[in-house]
Amino acid sequence: MTTKTISLALGSGGARGYAHIGVIEELEKKDYKIKSISGSSIGALIGGLYAVGKMDEYKKWVLTLGYYDVFKLLKLSSVSGGLIDVDEVFNRVALMIGDINIEDLPIKYVAVATDIVTQKEVLFTKGKLIDAIRASIAIPTIFTSVIKDDMILVDGGILNPLPINVIMNDDTDIKIAVNLDANMKNNYVVDVPLEYKTREEQLYNEFQKLMKKAELFVPEKILTIVDNNSTKKLQKEIKQKKDIFFILGRTLDTAQSVLSKYSMQNDKADIVIDISRECCEFYEFTKAYKMIEIGRLAAKDRI
Repeated sequence: MTTKTISLALGSGGARGYAHIGVIEELEKKDYKIKSISGSSIGALIGGLYAVGKMDEYKKWVLTLGYYDVFKLLKLSSVSGGLIDVDEVFNRVALMIGDINIEDLPIKYVAVATDIVTQKEVLFTKGKLIDAIRASIAIPTIFTSVIKDDMILVDGGILNPLPINVIMNDDTDIKIAVNLDANMKNNYVVDVPLEYKTREEQLYNEFQKLMKKAELFVPEKILTIVDNNSTKKLQKEIKQKKDIFFILGRTLDTAQSVLSKYSMQNDKADIVIDISRECCEFYEFTKAYKMIEIGRLAAKDRI
């Protein structure tokens, strides 16, 4: 039996992007050969780590982050243009990836960013891999943008959260898209081991302390940005979680959900693996174990 070759489009969706790890692991388990990856935001990060052979190392790291690690990593930014100082986290990722160019990777790789000057998507197909990832994950107002030539580059998910169009002309057997913004019920129940639950609580508590220190809260009265069926649920959640990350995350989820639907209508992937947006919030990077397992289960069911 001939091994099937695959092109992957890895979508944007914040912390839900950990699911990409589970999806890729399941594809490899089924003996598919990944020859091409396009990614926006977290999709560009996980895709780049896989392309350079460091995804397993990254997975091990995020699953074993302890209290002291988080204390060192989570800091408010001292510069304008972003709330969180991402340098500590990104420096760790940069050490994993090393000094390698996209054109020297063993598989085709494309990272998608957004130029807010021209309001157009930017495709990174050559140059330093780490620079491409940094530009693609620059979530507006959270992480500082990247200045390159005459461009101001931010998160690729702003214009193209599911870059299926980038892989459609690849010479591969199957085109697979991983959509992190599926408007559907999450039917996967993951039994998180106690050691990971404890670690997740520590991570979450440190994140909350950071937000409280910054005093980043929004007014009681805000505009609803989702469809009428979700209005009451969202209003209830907003009363309970009024920090700016919750509002920003829901805003990005809403915009990206619409754009992802448009992308899937215009460019038909052979297989779409949907990850429910109910699995976790955009900013809940404490749920690595859960999301990796959900990605694995979703891929197994869909394939």
